[in-house]
Amino acid sequence: QVQLVESGGGLVQPGGSLRLSCAASISIFSFTVMGWYRQAPGKQRELVATITGGGITNYADSVKGRFTISRDNAKNTVYLQMNSLSPEDTAVYYCNRNPPYASGYWGHGTQVTVSS
Repeated sequence: QVQLVESGGGLVQPGGSLRLSCAASISIFSFTVMGWYRQAPGKQRELVATITGGGITNYADSVKGRFTISRDNAKNTVYLQMNSLSPEDTAVYYCNRNPPYASGYWGHGTQVTVSS
């Protein structure tokens, strides 16, 4: 049974940094393309970054150069290092497979708030 547990969010000032973690209970994790998504209040969920099992990454234009996605296949964990945060990055952040599970499963997410 799939389980995704995000952590590491919080309140940070503009220009600050946070590192998010996602513990994934996925049987073939090392072969699974993983992604970080976010949903801001009143907006659709959007894909922020993806990483293949071999470490090839891709980013949304809005975060390119500021965010870094990585993974540790031995720990079934995906990370998102977020630097130079701005209020526009405020959202609930989720990890999931890319594309997301057809069952509609999502974890609880972790709240990131960028505010002075």
